[in-house]
Amino acid sequence: MDHKTAQDWLDRYVEAWTSYDPSDIADLFSENIAYRYHPYDEAIAGRDAVVASWLGQSASNDASTRDAPGTYEAEYSPVAVDGDTVVATGTSRYREVPDGPIVRTYANCFIMQFDDEGRCREFTEYYLRHP
Repeated sequence: MDHKTAQDWLDRYVEAWTSYDPSDIADLFSENIAYRYHPYDEAIAGRDAVVASWLGQSASNDASTRDAPGTYEAEYSPVAVDGDTVVATGTSRYREVPDGPIVRTYANCFIMQFDDEGRCREFTEYYLRHP
């Protein structure tokens, strides 16, 4: 893994979030991904479970809620790459209505580990809301 490959993956992550296309989401992650929305969560285990969670189709308390089109945007970039481990930071912004004013902004940090095929096998997100 290098910075360019990590940036390409992060760009595809944002594209998958924007499209909510199940195959785009699945392509990001290894079959045995351990995914945490918060560092204290028990990991969501497995690619299919992560896709279902992203799509809001999971019964898990850790499941994501599906964001409405046009109500969010994000950009992330790698700040450290060491072997198969990547640390990335960025910003996520949300609107109440599509194309409306930004009402919430979050600083994000992702800690990720990748397999030999460039798929994420471990993902943990940290985020803080801007005041």
